[in-house]
Amino acid sequence: MHSEKASIGLRLAAWGGLLFLHFPILIIFLYAFNTEDAAFSFPPKGLTLKWFAVAFARPDVLEAIKLSLQVACLATLIALVLGTLASAALYRRSFFGKESISLMLILPIALPGIITGIALLSAFKALGIEPGIFTIVVGHATFCVVIVYNNVIARLRRTSQSLIEASMDLGADGWQTFRYIILPNLGSALLAGGMLAFALSFDEIIVTTFTAGHERTLPIWLLNQLSRPRDVPVTNVVAMLVMLVTMLPILGAYYLTRGGESVAGSGK
Repeated sequence: MHSEKASIGLRLAAWGGLLFLHFPILIIFLYAFNTEDAAFSFPPKGLTLKWFAVAFARPDVLEAIKLSLQVACLATLIALVLGTLASAALYRRSFFGKESISLMLILPIALPGIITGIALLSAFKALGIEPGIFTIVVGHATFCVVIVYNNVIARLRRTSQSLIEASMDLGADGWQTFRYIILPNLGSALLAGGMLAFALSFDEIIVTTFTAGHERTLPIWLLNQLSRPRDVPVTNVVAMLVMLVTMLPILGAYYLTRGGESVAGSGK
């Protein structure tokens, strides 16, 4: 009886915590449809879709969206290549300094964003590289690589080595083994890692602030909008877009990787 009450209490506490965390997001979603006359009142006095048309008709919003998508796609592509190669190398071989390299790979996601941003800005200045799209992509790739690396190396650890040995015993070369054995097992992990990296890059603001120069990604555009109270309805629409673009890949990555224990040969 006591255990049942405790279970109900834990569930209520969990749902209460989730509601507390997501309530501000729900408010933004609601105010994205709010009428102009009720921009600062609660509850909203009316709902409208006109702010979506206004937002997507503004050149500054479209330019910020375009830049954020470009940066996120490039950073994700770099992360997929480097993260996969790094995880394969560290999984297959034991060598001096392996643990140090693993720590260096994970460090960018563990450090505060302001530390990473200052370090990158100092490095770019020392190399004489002007801040722009290139520096933003490099900055985002530093922590996106970690996401892909963690996903891929976790999947490699669950893939049975006997499958690779059997493929080689049957006459397959290294490329055929990678194409027909390793890559299919890594498929969902790569897709999930890429989706997470894209979401992380799309809404990154701290590192971007130090590496963007005069460029304005969507999060920086939103930050600048805080000083423009008359644009609150448009800002809410763009904020809603950012949350959806980041939320959907995260949910997709969760559903892709939650069945990771069923990898071929896992545990055998």
